[in-house]
Amino acid sequence: MSKKNQHVVPHGDEWAVKGAGNSRATKVVNTQAEAIELAREIAKNQGSEMFIHGQNGQIRERNTYGDDPFPPKG
Repeated sequence: MSKKNQHVVPHGDEWAVKGAGNSRATKVVNTQAEAIELAREIAKNQGSEMFIHGQNGQIRERNTYGDDPFPPKG
């Protein structure tokens, strides 16, 4: 299974979960909360990141699930 970051994006009057680089939505749901929960589950299973976009399309939150060393190296 590939580690694709998951994006919660507006989809008309609904919300969609899209894998990074995908042209089609993984799933379209009625509320942003539903989309966030679904994207979180997928990101946890894949050890990837979840990006939550606002109604205007800009990223408003980002969460990492998987290898995220703290404190960061560097």
